[in-house]
Amino acid sequence: MASHNEHGHNVFEGPDRDKDAPEKVDASLGYEASDVGVTGIVVFLTALAILVAVTGVLCYGIGKVINSRMNKEDGPNSKWTQTVDVRQLGNLPSSPELQNKISEMTQTFPTPRLLTDDGNQDVADMHAREDLLLENYTWADQSKGTVRIPIERAMELIAQRGLPVAPVVTTQAQMTGDSTPTVTMPLTNGFARTGFEQEEAAQEETVKTEQAAQK
Repeated sequence: MASHNEHGHNVFEGPDRDKDAPEKVDASLGYEASDVGVTGIVVFLTALAILVAVTGVLCYGIGKVINSRMNKEDGPNSKWTQTVDVRQLGNLPSSPELQNKISEMTQTFPTPRLLTDDGNQDVADMHAREDLLLENYTWADQSKGTVRIPIERAMELIAQRGLPVAPVVTTQAQMTGDSTPTVTMPLTNGFARTGFEQEEAAQEETVKTEQAAQK
C-alpha cells in the first residue's frame, strides 16, 4: 500500500512493504527530523561516574589495608623512620670524624672490595711487594733456616756455580703422529711497569732533581 506525504513522495506502508528493504529517509528538510536519544547518553555518563567512584573507593581501601599491614610489621614510627623534608636541611658540612670512620670501615671490610680508582694503585702496590721480595733478604721458613736472597745475588751465584743438572729421564718411543713439543720463545719476559707507575717514578725523579739543584 502506497501513500503520499506532504511533499509528494511515495511512502510504502502496510503488509505490502518489504521488511528487509532499507528504511527510506526523507532528506528534503536538510536536517534531522527526530531528536537525539538523550537517554542513552545519560545512562553512559552515569555508568562511567559510578565506575570511577567505585574504582577510587577500591584503590583507597587497598592502600589503607597495605599501609596498616606495613605499619604493623615495621612497628611504630621513630625518628629514624619518619619522613623528613631534606630541602630544609640544605648542604650538610663534611664531618672529618665520619670520613675517618668510613675509611676505617673500608680498610677492615672483607675482600673483595670495590676499587676506589681504576686499579692503578693496586697494581703499583702489588709490584712494590714483589720488588721487596726480589730485592731484599727475607725469611722463607725461619724454623728451617731458609731465606730468600735478592734476585741479583741469585743470578751471580748461578753464573758462578751453574744450574744443577737434572737427572736423565727415560722416555718411551713416540707413537705415530706425535711430535716433541718445542718452546720457540720465552713464556714470559716479566712484568712491565704500568703508565701510572712510570708517571710516579718520573715525578719522584723530578723532585729529586729539583732538591739536588737547590742544594
